[in-house]
Amino acid sequence: MRFLHQFGGFAMAVGLAGMIFCSSCDSGKESGKPVGKPGPKVAGVGSFGDDVAFLKEHGEVIVLSDAGGGAKLAISAGMQGRVLTSTAEGDGGMSFGWINRELIASGENNPHINAFGGEDRFWLGPEGGQFSIFFKKGDAFDLEHWFTPPAVNEEAFEVTLQKEDQVIFAKSMQLTNYSGAEFKLDVERKVVLLPADQIAELFGVVPGGSVKTVGYQSVNKITNTGQESWKKETGLLSVWILGMFNPAPSTTVVVPFVAGDEQELGPIVNDSYFGKVPAERLKVKGGTIYFSGDGNFRSKIGLTPMRAKSVLGSYDAASQALTIVQYSKPEGVTDYVNSMWEIQEKPFAGDVVNSYNDGPSEPGAKPLGPFYELETSSAAAALEPGGTLTHIHRTFHFQGDKAELDKITQKVLGVTIEEIENGLK
Repeated sequence: MRFLHQFGGFAMAVGLAGMIFCSSCDSGKESGKPVGKPGPKVAGVGSFGDDVAFLKEHGEVIVLSDAGGGAKLAISAGMQGRVLTSTAEGDGGMSFGWINRELIASGENNPHINAFGGEDRFWLGPEGGQFSIFFKKGDAFDLEHWFTPPAVNEEAFEVTLQKEDQVIFAKSMQLTNYSGAEFKLDVERKVVLLPADQIAELFGVVPGGSVKTVGYQSVNKITNTGQESWKKETGLLSVWILGMFNPAPSTTVVVPFVAGDEQELGPIVNDSYFGKVPAERLKVKGGTIYFSGDGNFRSKIGLTPMRAKSVLGSYDAASQALTIVQYSKPEGVTDYVNSMWEIQEKPFAGDVVNSYNDGPSEPGAKPLGPFYELETSSAAAALEPGGTLTHIHRTFHFQGDKAELDKITQKVLGVTIEEIENGLK
């Protein structure tokens, strides 16, 4: 199971031959990435208002909005407080998140994983290894025995505060890892829609008037509520945030990295999750990694904390939509949980950022979505009783004139829009 790790669970379900995901096999027909120029309604994908209406048919939805009503988020407490989708242009605007409509409409619960989708969902790691929280002690590291912890798979989060532009969720959990160590913890998850002036401050650049913008952050705090300290010897937890987006042939994932000697910093990029990524789908140019987000080839990349910077993103040239993810990355910290599906020699040598591109698991098979992912993880949480760890994950979407978007990519990602468009050529 060497290549089936740290993927948010979706890859593992492929081998279940549709038993888990049969209801989601054709969901990409409804939620594929739009093509063409930006507009209030884009062919091939529902608008934000359409998605919210659908979601309300199948459960309660929290909608956050800014004062002008343009930037909006759709969030579900029943789906573990996840941000399902967002828009920069009100109810008629593009809906940026990938939503698994067929699975949601089915009303079914799958104990392996409920792949509902969403731009920002809360998970905990590690997934595999002797400290895994997805496998029981003594079980084989295989699909049959792999289960997402119910607390982050099927149980609702409690809303403790709700305002027009923010919502706070809480959840108490008790987990046992593969080695038998028990963890009692409280989770607090605060989702905030960010105002335009704060977005400009975070990036150091003001988007032009033609650019439509939505930005938000999830502040994810875990607290050790048990009587024992969390120690490396018995395993640690980490916060793991995964964002799923609509793919397109014109979408390129952009990951700047720290340059330097491989003996000192390690490989630039780990692309061995599902076998080596073909050269036409993954290129390293200068200090930037370019990776396809077309949803047509199952593959994944990751960067270690020595290589990763605190930002990554993607750009869809057809819809002129730029997505940027920022996250909190503590300086000098190198212990991140390892999710390999095996007993590990280095259980704290995991990746801090990842990007996954969906696609058929084998020729002729249907993809899980399709979708692509941008993921970030916190450092391993060595917490004393009462101790806390906080991981912040921010997501931004900018859509509009290429010249204006170019100012943002140069400032934040260190490359031009033209370089991104040619990144895989």
